[in-house]
Amino acid sequence: MPEIAEVETVRNTLKKQILYKKIKKVEIFYDKIIESDLKDFKNNLINNEFIDIKRKGKWLIFELHNYYLLSHLRMEGKYFLKNSNEPKEKHEHIIFTFADNSDLRYHDTRKFGRMNLIKKEDLENCPAIKKQGEEPFSENLTKEYLKSKFKDKQVPIKTLLLDQTIISGLGNIYANEVLFASKINPLKLGQDISLKECANIVRATNDIIKQAIEMGGTTIKSYTSSLGVTGRFQQKLKVHKKENEPCSVCKNPIQKIKIGGRSTYFCAHCQK
Repeated sequence: MPEIAEVETVRNTLKKQILYKKIKKVEIFYDKIIESDLKDFKNNLINNEFIDIKRKGKWLIFELHNYYLLSHLRMEGKYFLKNSNEPKEKHEHIIFTFADNSDLRYHDTRKFGRMNLIKKEDLENCPAIKKQGEEPFSENLTKEYLKSKFKDKQVPIKTLLLDQTIISGLGNIYANEVLFASKINPLKLGQDISLKECANIVRATNDIIKQAIEMGGTTIKSYTSSLGVTGRFQQKLKVHKKENEPCSVCKNPIQKIKIGGRSTYFCAHCQK
């Protein structure tokens, strides 16, 4: 699943290529991706233009003159830019055609992605945005903030790091890497996480996400090259997808377990 670094990479790439291009046609080939009324969705986009692209957690927020188009890539959503005369591919479900005869095409093999068109004044009260926690680079993401969120939580810290109402945008890959960098066992309960460990999580989250964004994210099965962008952070991964490989610190084998149904990679020696 694309996480914060991948979504930020897509945002930065799209901003260079689609802003201020008039939308002349919108085609929808799989209705369930659109959470808005389909007729309103098309009518309010046609003859409009994207004037900026923002992000909140894993949500892309395309800004128009009077609306925001919210887009969540979920498991395997991708955007491609193509010429309008290129044949439509099987998994291209939404196509925005611009006046210059170029297309922005939303490709989603599993069809889990979602889009919603809302009025600008409704953004802050939109449930999907309102419930998001602090971003990795927010000055409000402090050790005290995390301690307050983890307090009395009798669930593994790995599960809590995936809770978007706590840290917005952090997903499975980076949660595994943050816990390794913080030397915290993923099974440790939230209520047992110390203030010092919270500080380590804040530092590791900031450092890892910053570097991941600089390297274009992590290219794995669910996030591959699109828009001419290929992530390179997989070269820096310490534990994710490293089962049975030697730990970069202690050389003991990396282990893989399931926590909350999610594959979790860690070093049992370094993360006691």
